[in-house]
Amino acid sequence: MNCKHFGTCGSCGLYALSYEEQLKSKEQRVSELLSPFYKDELEIFDSPSDHYRSRSEFRIWHEEERCDYAMGKMPLNGVREKGAINIEECPKVIVPIEKRMWKLLDKINVSQNVLKQRLFAVEFLATTTDECLITMLYHRKLDDIWSAEAKLLEKELDCKIMGRSRKQKVILSDEFVTEKLEVDGKVFTYVQYESGFTQPNPTVNVKMIEWAIKQAKKVGYGDFLESYCGLGNFTLPLSQYFDKVLATEISKRSIQAAKENCTLNGVENITFARLASEEMTEALNGVREFTRLKEIDLKAYNFSTVLVDPPRAGLDEGTIELISSIENIIYISCNPETLARDLETLSKTHKVMEAAMYDQFPHTGHVESGVFLQKN
Repeated sequence: MNCKHFGTCGSCGLYALSYEEQLKSKEQRVSELLSPFYKDELEIFDSPSDHYRSRSEFRIWHEEERCDYAMGKMPLNGVREKGAINIEECPKVIVPIEKRMWKLLDKINVSQNVLKQRLFAVEFLATTTDECLITMLYHRKLDDIWSAEAKLLEKELDCKIMGRSRKQKVILSDEFVTEKLEVDGKVFTYVQYESGFTQPNPTVNVKMIEWAIKQAKKVGYGDFLESYCGLGNFTLPLSQYFDKVLATEISKRSIQAAKENCTLNGVENITFARLASEEMTEALNGVREFTRLKEIDLKAYNFSTVLVDPPRAGLDEGTIELISSIENIIYISCNPETLARDLETLSKTHKVMEAAMYDQFPHTGHVESGVFLQKN
């Protein structure tokens, strides 16, 4: 990827390395962390080096009468500088964002301050099917005049627009986009809400799901448990390889989206429960009863496989103890350091059979990885 802001914009820190060099460096890092538990070569899933990101947020920088997109400055000697730099291009965003973001900025700058007055950020959520939701964030209350201007802009840009300010959310049409991804030869439809978590790199996301499917096919029996299921990103495709599925997630919005996505895809063997991972552990171990589970018979499940996709902090001790009793574990990680930490415990009961690395975030130090474990 070529970008005129490499070296000054803090969004991409690995600008001095070619993409192949970045990938090799990340592979070495993950391999070293997993070496106590896995001796074979990692399966590597790369990313397009540009136009890969389907979700992005930009600050709005006001200079006299003009607005510009802005990003934080590149850290100097490891210290993040204050302020921001104005950007004139961002080749990492997918085309449905790129083709609208600059037209949007032009419209903001020719308006009579209705759209740009106290605007401080713009968020983009787009799909590979060319849907785009633009959320404009303000330090002022939005009125009917703003709504009328934004509605016209929706038509001009062929997109959906929302406005947000303190304790206010203005939805002009929808607050979601609908993504369609071909996964392992089958198309899955996902409703993605503006305020919910979505995987940022559609290309690599498909590769992650297909890798998890490959592991699920090796099992092919029993029931499936998933923690941190989000909107059903992994849940829906993997559900076809198991009898019954119990998927948990703490976010109300994500649970809502997951249920909608089940309906859209005609999937009927998944039960969703709004539980944090710690609560899931307490419920399955019989430590606590939850009103949210009153219509779910936990004893009816015979879990052969569990998938966990935790935040950067990794798994809590209770969840590790719980999944240690399940025959097969698929662990997707956004932090190889905490994955390696958790494997120190999991490797006492399980063996890592396969390991992979997914480059969701080119030109940064972030890397995703996954391991498939089977009980000793």
